[in-house]
Amino acid sequence: MKMNYASLTSAQAAEQYDKLQAEYESWKAKNLKLNMARGKPSSMQLDLVSDILTVLQDPAECHVDGLDARNYGELAGLRCAREYWADVLGCSWQETFVGGASSLTLMYDVISKAFTHGLKNSEKPWCKEEVVKFLCPSPGYDRHFRITQSFGAELITVPMTENGPDMDMVEELVKDPAVKGIWCVPKYSNPQGITYSDETILRLAKLKPAARDFVIMWDNAYCVHEFEGEFKPFADMLALCREQGNGDMVYEFASTSKITFPGSGISVMASSEENIAYMLKLMDVQMISYDKVNQLRHVKYLKDKAHTLEIMKRHAGVMAPKFDLVLKTLDKELAPLGFASWNKPAGGYFVSLDTMPGTAKRALKLCAEAGVTMTSAGATYPYGIDPNDSNIRIAPSLPPLEKLEKAMQVFCLCLKLAALEKVMA
Repeated sequence: MKMNYASLTSAQAAEQYDKLQAEYESWKAKNLKLNMARGKPSSMQLDLVSDILTVLQDPAECHVDGLDARNYGELAGLRCAREYWADVLGCSWQETFVGGASSLTLMYDVISKAFTHGLKNSEKPWCKEEVVKFLCPSPGYDRHFRITQSFGAELITVPMTENGPDMDMVEELVKDPAVKGIWCVPKYSNPQGITYSDETILRLAKLKPAARDFVIMWDNAYCVHEFEGEFKPFADMLALCREQGNGDMVYEFASTSKITFPGSGISVMASSEENIAYMLKLMDVQMISYDKVNQLRHVKYLKDKAHTLEIMKRHAGVMAPKFDLVLKTLDKELAPLGFASWNKPAGGYFVSLDTMPGTAKRALKLCAEAGVTMTSAGATYPYGIDPNDSNIRIAPSLPPLEKLEKAMQVFCLCLKLAALEKVMA
């Protein structure tokens, strides 16, 4: 039955609420413990790639690129690992730096060094600037925002459109010399699953910021993460920026976190050769090298971009049914009620839902009381504050299908209750 919640009278809303409250109490009595808070790969996905554990067994195999991967050295990473990432990203191996399991660590390093030492084109360290501002396309990734917030940067919300960040707003904001950078997830953005349009990407590459050390933090986390259809190529942002005279403006990041093991993968930072050389001088003080044995293991297992895409098809076989279940449940339970909207991604790890304004926190509180853990309301905005209290990130990857189905039933029920409370109020 089609029923628009926003048009209900208080009495009609109360009648519906009483019916749903009884259903909610029955779910609470089940003492569920279902977690959809983070985009973790499931055990089934980890099992799919667990043969990586045995790909490197002979000590003789550790001799590669003229050195012993078990020993000190090669701060920028094994050449074969740098060549692997260059193949995936479409840049040159000289433009890469291979790190450990977390690309977030490399992102933190760039921002940290910008504040303590300045970037290559900085006139002074950012910590000596009166104000540092950073652009945060939102809804976006909370950990990005927290990095810049942790150093005292002022976070500026830039609305996301169906084509990426609102570029009219970005182009206006970068006229301020205090604006030092922007966070970007260009393909299957977290959480909306939006892929930036060619026009948006070109406008970003063409930016002429007032700050000479403005940086695009290009987190290409989901560059090969389709779960529907064939692989969709992405732009070589390094080359685009170089062609526009902005060769030092972008740092690109990716990792194997959702290709092999999130806790023991490898990551990459790609930028101009000059930027990489500058960062190597700074990083040489803090470490001798990342784990090169693990880099070698990944190169032997993943081989190249083509083979990696074959592995990703196996992941898609696990992921696609989960996203299909989420979207079908939302279509069935919420679409007729008219108070929520959501994206339908073809890749990445999340579904972004906007519910009735002023009800997201309440809905997730109800979820938690019924045993379903979700990402906190507001997490997708700077400072954890969603001005409309409406955006919720759904992460379907971790639970098995039977548990995911229960979690989605509880989630939709809680959204309805929160919306009806709002109408009654």
